[in-house]
Amino acid sequence: MPVKLSILTLFFCALTFPVLSQAAETVTPAPGIAMHGAPKYTPSFQHFDYVNPDAPKGGELHLATEGTFDSLNPFIIKGVAAPGIDEYIYQTLMTGSGDEAFSEYGLLAETIETPKDRSWVAFNLRKNARWSDGKPVTADDVVWSFNTLMTKGVPFYRGYYAGVKDVVAESPTRVKFTFKSTESSELPLIIGQLPILPKHVWEGKDFDKSTTDTPIGSGPYKVKSVDNGKRIVFERIKDWWGKDLPETKGMYNFDTLTIDIYRDPTVMLQGLFAGNFDFHSENIAKSWFTEYDDKPPVKDGRIKKEEIQHSLPSGMQAFAFNIRRQMFSDVQVRKALGYAFDFEWSNKQFAYGGYTRTHSYFDNSELASSGVPTGAELDILKKFKGQVPDELFAKPFTLPQTSGSGSDMRDNLMTAKKLLEDAGWKMGASDLLEKNGQPFKFEILINQETFERWIAPMVSNLKKLGIQANIRYVDTSQYQKRMEDFDFDMTVANFGQSLSPGNEQRNYWDSDKADVHASHNVIGIKNPVVDQLVDMVISAPDRDQLIARTRALDRVLLWNYYVIPQWHLNAARVAYWNKFDRPPVTAKYDPIAIMTWWYDPEKAAKLASKAKPEAK
Repeated sequence: MPVKLSILTLFFCALTFPVLSQAAETVTPAPGIAMHGAPKYTPSFQHFDYVNPDAPKGGELHLATEGTFDSLNPFIIKGVAAPGIDEYIYQTLMTGSGDEAFSEYGLLAETIETPKDRSWVAFNLRKNARWSDGKPVTADDVVWSFNTLMTKGVPFYRGYYAGVKDVVAESPTRVKFTFKSTESSELPLIIGQLPILPKHVWEGKDFDKSTTDTPIGSGPYKVKSVDNGKRIVFERIKDWWGKDLPETKGMYNFDTLTIDIYRDPTVMLQGLFAGNFDFHSENIAKSWFTEYDDKPPVKDGRIKKEEIQHSLPSGMQAFAFNIRRQMFSDVQVRKALGYAFDFEWSNKQFAYGGYTRTHSYFDNSELASSGVPTGAELDILKKFKGQVPDELFAKPFTLPQTSGSGSDMRDNLMTAKKLLEDAGWKMGASDLLEKNGQPFKFEILINQETFERWIAPMVSNLKKLGIQANIRYVDTSQYQKRMEDFDFDMTVANFGQSLSPGNEQRNYWDSDKADVHASHNVIGIKNPVVDQLVDMVISAPDRDQLIARTRALDRVLLWNYYVIPQWHLNAARVAYWNKFDRPPVTAKYDPIAIMTWWYDPEKAAKLASKAKPEAK
């Protein structure tokens, strides 16, 4: 969403500043737009509050990630794209701020226009916007990008921009999008998140084929070198056309960005301690508590270890069922399997109690449902009585719990056994549950070995119920292919969320996405109530209605037991070599914001004077 969750960080909005008017059909161009009220930053703002506008340029930031890559085109299904391409090479029409729920400000576009009924939106491009080959960014590029991504890009775009009727270049620097209806308040804003690609570079080429050609973009960096599947290096464009914009002031400060690729997370972490790269965001709680503090560069302060608090919705990381599979088509079966996951024990054993159980698709935000539905949320859900579980109205949604001692799973497993029996599963001759002659066997597909220790105890509990679950670990490319083909029984999935849910919800949950190859509806949900609630979220007229409708959607998703929720963190855990500075203000919704950091030569010199890290 981030979708940027990269376009993949997902947002929502509608009103602009100055306030847009449609008197006599006249719409005033504005430099920014927000969903509720006016944007925080006025038209005369000089920079975002969470940057240092005087941050020095220079130095290198060396990053690392797990996986592989074989393509430099991140917008298509084929191939595994190199990290950083969409973030550092390509630009969008607008850009969000990290300290607002959803406001956007001009990037490639200098101003935005949209009428009160939001039936269309127009963008006036900056006349100095340039591609890295020196050619101007034009309205034709915008039209070509939209049409190409809608027809040849990943399915996400077709769902996200389904409300667009047509797009027209009205001049070399003005482009207008007309919408099919006025129901989606966010469309003018999410069009601003559209990545713009150079038409002249792609003409005569097959866009939907994987490529390692050096990309031409409009962003602050260009690709310097590529070692396919192992490393990509970006170089800052020193005369970049956008370097003095208020929206980019104090950002993109490193002359060189290097991203190394590791296939093993343990080896990658050791690479940090050896000084092979500079910065690591730690997502494994056990590693955070056990793998850092005794290492020499951490003990002597050369590596700083910090937790940065944030206010981001957690989204939903979970064991996701593929309900296209017959065994998981029954909600009672899905509910039963949740009783086999002892989160409390696993959290103590594997994460030192460092995680929080996730109870909502929008946890850690005001969008999360809780208790029983009341007020506007109840009014919404009453319309679907008889189509949603009656329990939804009578009691709060809860997840199975234990003491964490590992000795009190019996009651949970007895509850699961009863649910499975009621669903028609009986013990067969092979000591496995059977129904219609079919044994209860399934595979849990993962591409990160760190999940195995969390899954193994659940597999053991399932065995006690007469269910055979096998863990299947595959590499990144195999995993991506199998997920695109929906070739799995259960997997670990992550449904990222923002404070302003909107069109991206269609790609997650809509019935018409369930059978679309490579869509994000990996679960295979075909639920007319969910479809209607998604439409209601998208068309919410104000913040209060957005909250009520999102909570209603959250509640219906939860009570259908499409997933077994896992866990989340309310802070970013980072470790980095102490040769950088960062602004004193942390963005509320972008706590790391690494592109606002800068290289500090004095700190780097002090590092060099201390004990040297292990040889690379």
